[in-house]
Amino acid sequence: MRHLEKHKGHRTGWLRAAVLGANDGIVSTASLVLGVAATGAGSKAILVAGVASLVAGAMSMAAGEYVSVSSQADTENADLARERVELANQPDHEHAELTSIYVDRGLDENLAQQVATQLMAHDALGAHARDELGLSDTLAAKPVQAALASAATFAAGALLPLLVALLLPANLLMWGVAGSALFFLAALGALAAQAGGSSMRVATVRVTFWGALAMGLTAGVGALFGVAA
Repeated sequence: MRHLEKHKGHRTGWLRAAVLGANDGIVSTASLVLGVAATGAGSKAILVAGVASLVAGAMSMAAGEYVSVSSQADTENADLARERVELANQPDHEHAELTSIYVDRGLDENLAQQVATQLMAHDALGAHARDELGLSDTLAAKPVQAALASAATFAAGALLPLLVALLLPANLLMWGVAGSALFFLAALGALAAQAGGSSMRVATVRVTFWGALAMGLTAGVGALFGVAA
């Protein structure tokens, strides 16, 4: 009977983009709301600034993720194209190269040659992509997926402090937004750790610490340089 194991590695692509988007949405929007509020601005100005942050941030995240991951995909495709040419023109050299990789991983010379021969007969490019270049379908760059995940999660994250700012009276706005943002960040860290199979405590402390630092600095700048609107 085949033993099935459940791993989390296949989630790294979308999980990284989703966590980055949601974290940035919460932190940047909450920080902006606190910074504007610290200047003495009215509720309308605070909400307008928050909504602008949501829209601009979501579009920026989508564009940034798409461009950066597309660059990664271009590099991967260029490496695969080069490997394809080398396999066509120098199959013996490529076989020796793959054999050397397996020897370095602990196989004896004869077994390494047999493994390289069988894998290249089955899927030469796939074998070299995986074992020489470190590429796989699971971890391959997916620009559109990363862009959509970042934009959607940024907007979802940014909406949370905006809703709190909309519902709270002016005298409770700063403490309410700051406290709720830290709660949301802690929850995000715990959920991300659970999805990725890592330590929930470490992830929670990490995201709340940096979120608190960002909000504190932004509110401080607003209070120091702001003027009542």
